[in-house]
Amino acid sequence: MRIAVYCSSSPAIDPKFIDLSFDLGVAIADAGAELVSGGGHISSMGAIARGARSKGGRTIGIIPQKLVDIEFADHDSDELVIVDSMRNRKGKIEELADAFIALPGGLGTLEELIEIWVGRYLGFHSKPIVILDPYGVYTKLHELVIDLENQKFVKPGMRELVLWATSIEETIDFIKSHHKSKNNEASINE
Repeated sequence: MRIAVYCSSSPAIDPKFIDLSFDLGVAIADAGAELVSGGGHISSMGAIARGARSKGGRTIGIIPQKLVDIEFADHDSDELVIVDSMRNRKGKIEELADAFIALPGGLGTLEELIEIWVGRYLGFHSKPIVILDPYGVYTKLHELVIDLENQKFVKPGMRELVLWATSIEETIDFIKSHHKSKNNEASINE
């Protein structure tokens, strides 16, 4: 199983978010999953990969050449896939991952989250999506989505396609149960 994590690359964020990222990386490795990330070595992105590797977890980084050129790449990744654009990066992450987690982050993180969420709603994939937010960073986003639903801009049921989690344990348990039920479904259909 491969888990993609969308998160911050800002070096200016509160260290508690770096710690959260490292701990999530540890939990991903402990669950026997591989990490798929944006391939950067700084901030949350670097911390999650270091956390996974600290427990022997395999890490796959997907990064555009432009970011490699400015020395942003996580060269310690077990596999570093270099692509030519941000669009190709997102596509490759979606292709490789079996599940998606969004940690607190900026506009890039939001863009990735929204795109993968809409893709799930439209039936382009059926992979689980979790917003892991123990510090309430996305509270206003959650309220906005509820308001958009109330105003009929967002269809009923779309909000429920994402688990809004506050703990790493809840996040990993949800993904593992989804993966297990999908595997059971596949074996029944064979």
